Amino acid sequence: MSRAKWKSPYLDENTIRQLKESKKNHKTVTTSRTTEILPNFIEKSFSVYNGQKYNEILVTEEMIGHKFGEFVPTRKRFIFKKKKAKK
Repeated sequence: MSRAKWKSPYLDENTIRQLKESKKNHKTVTTSRTTEILPNFIEKSFSVYNGQKYNEILVTEEMIGHKFGEFVPTRKRFIFKKKKAKK
């Protein structure tokens, strides 16, 4: 469900503060997966926490309007294990 239009997009205060304080090529570290990506985030690097480790994201134009959590999977991908052949 999307956020109401009359409300502004959700932005984590710590993430915004880090962006203002950071230098041009500095990575911004965030644990907020619900923060919406804005146009002024383009070409900036973010490290988003998925519950286990920080994943690196470089924001592009196609990501605007989405949330950080959509680009950081929280579960491992399932892979079928190979069975050993009988002799």
